[in-house]
Amino acid sequence: MFRQDRTNPSTAVSTWKGRKDLAKANPSTAVSAWLNGGLAGGAAPITAFGGIITQYEDSGTTYRVHAFRGTGTLTVHAGSGDADYLVVAGGGSGANGYKASGAGGAGGMLTGTVAIDTASSPYTITVGAGAAMPASATAGADGSNSVALGVTATGGGGATRDGGSGGGATYTGSSGTEGSGTVGQGNDGGDGTATGGYATAAGGGGGGKGAAGSNGVGDDGGAGGAGATGYGIGATTPYYAGGGGGGCWTTSSGAVGGAGGSSIGGTGASSNSSTVINCTGGVVNTGSGGGGDTAYGSVHQGDGATGMVLIRYVVAA
Repeated sequence: MFRQDRTNPSTAVSTWKGRKDLAKANPSTAVSAWLNGGLAGGAAPITAFGGIITQYEDSGTTYRVHAFRGTGTLTVHAGSGDADYLVVAGGGSGANGYKASGAGGAGGMLTGTVAIDTASSPYTITVGAGAAMPASATAGADGSNSVALGVTATGGGGATRDGGSGGGATYTGSSGTEGSGTVGQGNDGGDGTATGGYATAAGGGGGGKGAAGSNGVGDDGGAGGAGATGYGIGATTPYYAGGGGGGCWTTSSGAVGGAGGSSIGGTGASSNSSTVINCTGGVVNTGSGGGGDTAYGSVHQGDGATGMVLIRYVVAA
């Protein structure tokens, strides 16, 4: 009968059935490491299910990424270790029903690292919805929170409202009041300076302010604050959490609505009594804010975008 214990202990485990990757393994730990599929003496790699699963290699390290575009569950089937996360809340909507409405702020954005294991599994992942533009209101609507792995990203503020990132001010005959962002998650909305607060390493962009023409010279709607990148949690680094662009009402045909932050926030509407360019919503699953509307617009599409949750961990090094 085959007796593994009588073979050379320096090579038996590593060569048994061709396990060359554990060559010269420590005989006191090699068997347990092989059973767990890990490196000799190392912790078992994480095996988990949930979301859209992809895998990529960077500088010799292989990562697995779980992307949640909607609410779901991360279930750790085996192993334990550190996981990186990116949590983006739903974006706020632009305002509707006034001459030059402010834009929605981006959802709050958080990144970090936390330990995950089978004992604490399953983990509920909540992806915040973007806010729908109100049918008729001078303030926008707030996006919903995203919650994952014990952290909560705050939904983006609708126009003029506080949130993960603040909504932009609405022009009501003078510069209105912008919303404030949540510290560490986003930035303030745009005020009389026209542009939403730009993203930092810890958050997304605020919504742009609305603007109106003055003496026949049009003022452009405020641009949304720039989004932030995914910080390498994935094979690519797209932008998330861009602020929406403010709406523009003017007698001048040269004025335009504000651009969305990083081309993912919604664009602001431009209109006068004869020409209307409708606002748009934030790009789906970026947590971006919606664009601001104007009084003449008939298609109110300045919705905030649904958020996103990414979870990444090492499977081979």
